[in-house]
Amino acid sequence: MYVAEGKRLTSAGARKVVDTAITRARQAGVAVTVAVVDAGGHLLLLERMEGGKFHTVHSATTKAVCAASNKRSTGARGAVGQALDVAHALGLALAAGPERWTAMEGGWPIVAGAECIGGVGVAGGNWEFDEQAAKEAAESLT
Repeated sequence: MYVAEGKRLTSAGARKVVDTAITRARQAGVAVTVAVVDAGGHLLLLERMEGGKFHTVHSATTKAVCAASNKRSTGARGAVGQALDVAHALGLALAAGPERWTAMEGGWPIVAGAECIGGVGVAGGNWEFDEQAAKEAAESLT
């Protein structure tokens, strides 16, 4: 077969993901940035809350891209899920490109059925908050 059927994340879906993460952040009193990318890592939607640090724009976007690319949550794990030490995590980020891979938690794949259709990245809280908010946001579509 030369052509495959596929699902894609819509603008409305991206908005729901962002709204879910922003609502969670407001409840926690945390100013975050939320980025949503499609399956190819292209930015669909980005929102930085009032008071969110400017560096979180890049962090959230990188987390979203990494989650979509790896089809799993972000963190210090390698290609087959193995734990990475600091030197290997930094090396992987340099090899993949600092805008494409991160060892920071807070990125989560957006999955429809068995297909990864994008990723969400949350940055601005501590790593546990970012990870949980991204997970809840990604799962809000199911």
